[in-house]
Amino acid sequence: MGKNGYLPLFETRPARGLVFFRSYAASIFIGICFICFHRVSYFPVTERWVWVGMFVAELWFSFYFFITVIVKWNPVFRCTFKDRLSSRFEEEELLGVDIFVCTADPRLEPPTMVVSTVLSVMAYDYPPHKLSVYLSDDGCSDLTFYALLEASGFAQLWLPFCRKLKVEPTSPEAYFQTTPEPVDDAFMANEWLIIKKTYEDMRIRIESMTRLGKVPADIRKEHKGFDEWDFVVSRHDHPSILQILIDGRDPNAIDIEGKALPTLVYLAREKRPQIHHNFKAGALNALIRISSRISNAPFILNVDCDMHSNNSKAIRDALCFFLDEDNGHEIAYVQYPQTFGNLTKNEIYGSLRVVMKLELAGFDGNGGPCYIGTGCVHRRESLCGMKYSKELIVESKAMKYDTKIIEKASSIEENCKALASCTYEENTPWGKEMGVKYGCVVEDILTGICIQSRGWRSVYLTPQREAFLGMVPTTLLDTLVQHKRWAEGDFQIFLSKHCPFVYGCQNMPLKLQLSYCIYLFWVPNCFATLYYVFVPSFCLLKGISLFPKISSSWGIPYLYVIVVHRVQSLVEFVWLGGTVRGWLNEQRMWMFKRTTSYFFAAIDNILKLCGFSKSAFIITGKVADDDLNRRYEQESMEFGTSSPMFTVLATLALFNLFGLVVVGTNKAINDDARIKVFDIFGFQILLCCVLVFVNLPIYQGMFFRKDSGKIPASVTLRSIAFALLASTLAMY
Repeated sequence: MGKNGYLPLFETRPARGLVFFRSYAASIFIGICFICFHRVSYFPVTERWVWVGMFVAELWFSFYFFITVIVKWNPVFRCTFKDRLSSRFEEEELLGVDIFVCTADPRLEPPTMVVSTVLSVMAYDYPPHKLSVYLSDDGCSDLTFYALLEASGFAQLWLPFCRKLKVEPTSPEAYFQTTPEPVDDAFMANEWLIIKKTYEDMRIRIESMTRLGKVPADIRKEHKGFDEWDFVVSRHDHPSILQILIDGRDPNAIDIEGKALPTLVYLAREKRPQIHHNFKAGALNALIRISSRISNAPFILNVDCDMHSNNSKAIRDALCFFLDEDNGHEIAYVQYPQTFGNLTKNEIYGSLRVVMKLELAGFDGNGGPCYIGTGCVHRRESLCGMKYSKELIVESKAMKYDTKIIEKASSIEENCKALASCTYEENTPWGKEMGVKYGCVVEDILTGICIQSRGWRSVYLTPQREAFLGMVPTTLLDTLVQHKRWAEGDFQIFLSKHCPFVYGCQNMPLKLQLSYCIYLFWVPNCFATLYYVFVPSFCLLKGISLFPKISSSWGIPYLYVIVVHRVQSLVEFVWLGGTVRGWLNEQRMWMFKRTTSYFFAAIDNILKLCGFSKSAFIITGKVADDDLNRRYEQESMEFGTSSPMFTVLATLALFNLFGLVVVGTNKAINDDARIKVFDIFGFQILLCCVLVFVNLPIYQGMFFRKDSGKIPASVTLRSIAFALLASTLAMY
């Protein structure tokens, strides 16, 4: 029993295997101490600055290891008791939930994908009249509006079908791709085929319209909402467009079984070229204001348009935390992990597996997970700037609509447009003290820090059935650019007044402040990594030794720390459900991101500090041609375009390869020379071999592949020139 005499609605459990992890961490710490002692004790007379650089890089790696240990020291996992929630709250007593779905470009985020996500959240196992779904279309596309209009009609069939068959996942696209036709019930099989054909017909209509690029005049006449596009100059210059496609308060808004439908709202907030619109953060804040006027549910779920619901009970799981009588009042948001449905078997571009399944659970053990921008259920008050206090009284009454005083949907549409105007927020706290925060490309992390700094707690939930399935980028460049944006924004937070050590020092535990550093320090990681990738090979060509001899006992700490640290990483990755080859891909991406994404993020941060550039939000494409999809499924790394990031990767790869070839051909001619060289330069040679192995896909992309996904010839030629120049400088 809890303090208030009720059985708790959720339970917290510590992770298993903590004794082994803590023993490993202690042994690595001892190894690091030996390495530091060696660096200080054997300080060379010549080449001292190179030695100092190695020592500084190793100190940075040691500090970052200390941060990761703090994060993983005490991860916690939570489970909910939905049966207790159902027994304690009748369906009419459950609180309303507003669901926000954001899209920004119909070319990169196809309308068929967007409406499949919308339909998946409309079909939650939750009283439909307590759900309101809002689509924010920052692309202001009549194609997206048309797709949503089609989806509003299909929902009348889809929601009863989901209830009857207990459909999972509730995204029609994902469901019909993964679920075979039922064979044991002829009636249900017939209904299954009817629903599938209806969905396919709808999808074909939407895709045909998307290829056409416009909505024909005869279709535009069928719904008054299309008239709004008569005033649209461009996607960056238009008034607010607000359309309530399904009014859940209207008794006539019912499905084919006569049951209520969720409210469904389309919003394209006003945009003008001369006024900054604050990207996704601005869209979410407009939705917060609009929804407060239409449904005003106490809880808000936000998801990306490529992230369909995979668990119809996810909202009930979240409410188990908010409605818990003992601890629910202090919880600001429930964060679900970001998981993906289009991963290859061996996750060629990584998958955030360790971040989502372990590191954020560690955040939870240290005070609460960060907000990652999607798959999160918020308490409206905390998101709107309210500070937590122990005297806060949480209303637990269900929302009830009095049909006698219902405002007409058309009247609400006109009255609410002002809330989405581009000038509404001028001289207001929006984006500063209220809503999602502005001024940072990772507005989610910044918003989470601000909420936790006001005294609120957050929780992390990884249900047995994944709550959402999104889409990872299917090209290397998209992956690197995405991580560049994240790293740039994270470091921007560290340099700002919202740094957790300053902004959150009163209400955030120190271990939570330190936990944030695992992401805020992605950018500084690039300098130590670039030094370790380039300088040892450079010094190998010059004949400068940077590590102990292989025959020296001082080499043992280096060998132990490197090998044991990587073995632990492999065990951790496989334990979390990955494959050995997937772990190798994760290590490769770890190096690629540190030497390109984080490096270019560092350059952008420097330019911003000097006033030469501004933040930009880049949308990752969700559309790929058949050839690209085939190469992705075959786990062939995609290059295909010319990019400075590829030039850096290829130059470093070639430089390490040249160093290994030169050492192998020039200094290992006879046995005595080979033994002597390997004894003195053994660690550098091994490091060079590892780097060459990691870069194998780059060599293939430059010299052996003939498909359109290879590295362009211009990048190859530039990289060869830079690598030869560096090798020549090192040798002569």
